[in-house]
Order: sequence, then structure tokens, then C-alpha cells
Amino acid sequence: MTTLGTRLLNRRTAREIHLTEMGFGGAPLGNLYRKVEEEDAQATLQAAYDAGIRYFDTAPQYGLGRSEERFSRAIARFGRDTIELSTKIGRLLLDCEPHEVTPEAFVDVPQKRIVFDYSYDGVMRSYEASRQRLGVANADILLIHDVCAFSQGSREASEARVRELFDRGGYRALTELRAAGEITAIGAGVNEWQVCQKLLELADFDCFLLAGRYTLLEQEALETFLPLCETRDVGIILGGPYNSGILATGAVPGAKYNYAPAPEDVLDRVRRIEALCADHGVRLIAAALQFVLGHPSVKTVVPGAVSPAEVEANIRLLKTPIPDGFWSDLRASGLIRPDAPLPLDANRETASCSAA
Repeated sequence: MTTLGTRLLNRRTAREIHLTEMGFGGAPLGNLYRKVEEEDAQATLQAAYDAGIRYFDTAPQYGLGRSEERFSRAIARFGRDTIELSTKIGRLLLDCEPHEVTPEAFVDVPQKRIVFDYSYDGVMRSYEASRQRLGVANADILLIHDVCAFSQGSREASEARVRELFDRGGYRALTELRAAGEITAIGAGVNEWQVCQKLLELADFDCFLLAGRYTLLEQEALETFLPLCETRDVGIILGGPYNSGILATGAVPGAKYNYAPAPEDVLDRVRRIEALCADHGVRLIAAALQFVLGHPSVKTVVPGAVSPAEVEANIRLLKTPIPDGFWSDLRASGLIRPDAPLPLDANRETASCSAA
């Protein structure tokens, strides 16, 4: 088993949550874009566990429950008390006629349709349904799913969902579950840091699963949101470290940035980062994966995987040595913000603490 470092997520409850530096995200195993056979899904989950990963994240949306059901079979093997588990609320899955199925980006899904619901009743019903699909008594982290403009279609629609969360009791349901010990931490899983900041300004949260908005290409969250997280001791679960592709593939023809063809300015910037990588003998994908863990608020990074080979590749990338000179030159070149914390900064802090 690979030894992965762990990072403390939450200091405000009786039970602390320790997340491995790398987590496992369950969206691909819900048949995102393509069908994954059950045998392959279980082999991938097992490979993650055998590699030392102990944080697993899923959601009702992922395959209309299929991901959670696949997790249940793996958790039964692992033992519930050996992992940290998160799932999400906001989408209820209702039985429907075949023509009413709402698969979104998933294929080969159960006969269900999605209804957004961030009310008190919606949160409780969603959590209970997830517990049943997962076959567990509880989750460790419960996340509000997709109240961002990216998912809701507009800033106005996002703001309406946030109002629904507070005006109709959804946030109250989360805090009651946390106070009762049913869950340990609450947060949101979204694609934009702005709505995370709005939520944090409105109420008390423990963490946010932020997808794609703090990467080698994007550090705008350093202006206000991430400093607020540091002040409030709020942890970040970082998804989408490759900006949906380009930081894994490089600036190749057809490279994807945020699920669309990368614009020329992004391609040019990636080419410049790739040139610096070449100078130092560093792989772009390894630099992208490790960069995000340089920020003290980032507790775990969750890249995608649909096979044991991809799990093993992700672990190797996380463990690949990257010279301090690369990080220093990356900052000096202006390819990232000058205030972006780097892994070498974190390493120095750890060494200083150990010496003390």
C-alpha cells in the first residue's frame, strides 16, 4: 500500500476528519460520458483503496444513483470505519417514465428523473436516499451540490437556489444533521469559487469541493475567497486540477479547457508552462496535480479515474519529485500569480516544524 499523507479538514466538531492528500471522485463510475462495466468499477475502487486513498466522494447525480450503489459494494469490502465519505444534496431522484429520464452527461442510467430541491425536506429526503443507496448509516461530509451559475444556467438562477437553501430550510437541515452527529462536516460542491464565498459570508461551513477554479491556469480565488477560507479554517477539496483536460494533455490540437476547446490565449500560456517543464524535466500533468496542494487550505486533490491503471498513474504523479527550482521559476516567470503558495513553501514549513 502506498503511504499518502493526510490533512485535517475540520477542527470545530468532536470528531476530526483526516483526508488523504488524494481522494477518489465517483462521477466517472456513474458512467460519465461512457459506460463503465461493474467489474471494472469495482476493480478501480479497490485499486484506490489498495493505493492508500481513504477519502471517497460521490453524489446522487452521478449516474442517477449508480455511482452511490457501486460505492456501497466497495464500502462493504473496505469497512465503513476505514474511509471518509462524502455525498451531496440538491437533486432528488424520482421514478419516471422512460421518456422522462434526465441523464445529463451520464449513460446507461436507471429510470429516474432529477428534481432540484434545496429545501429542508429535500435535504432530508436526499440524504436518506443516499444512505440507502450507499448502504451506510451516515456520511462524514454532506455537500450542497451545484448551486453555482455554471450548473444552474445563470447568476440569477444561482442566487435563487441560494435563497431557497436558506429561506426553505435546507441549510437548517444540514446544521441539524451536523449537530446531531449524523454528519461531521457540511459544505458545497460547485464549479465556481464566487458562490462558495457567498455561502461562507452568509453562514458557517466546514469545507467546499471546488472543481477547476484553483489550478495552474486559474488563481483568481486567491484575491478574496481563499484568504477567507484560511481565516475561517475552512478546507478545500480540490477537484478538476487539469481544467477538464488541457493541463493533462498539454496544448495539443483539440485540447479541452473547461469542457470546451481551449482558446488561443490559454493554449499559449500552457505552451509557456510546458516549455518551463521541459527545462526542468518535469511533466506538466504532475506539476498541475501537485501545485494545488501547495495552498494550506487545500486538504485533498481529486483527479478522475476509471481504471486501476489510472489510479496508479495518479498516485505516481502525486509522488513524482519536482525540483524546487521549477516552482521558483514558475513564480518568477509570471506564469502564476506571485501570491500563489507553492509546494516548496509547504515543504519548507513542514521541515521547519519538524526541526522545531
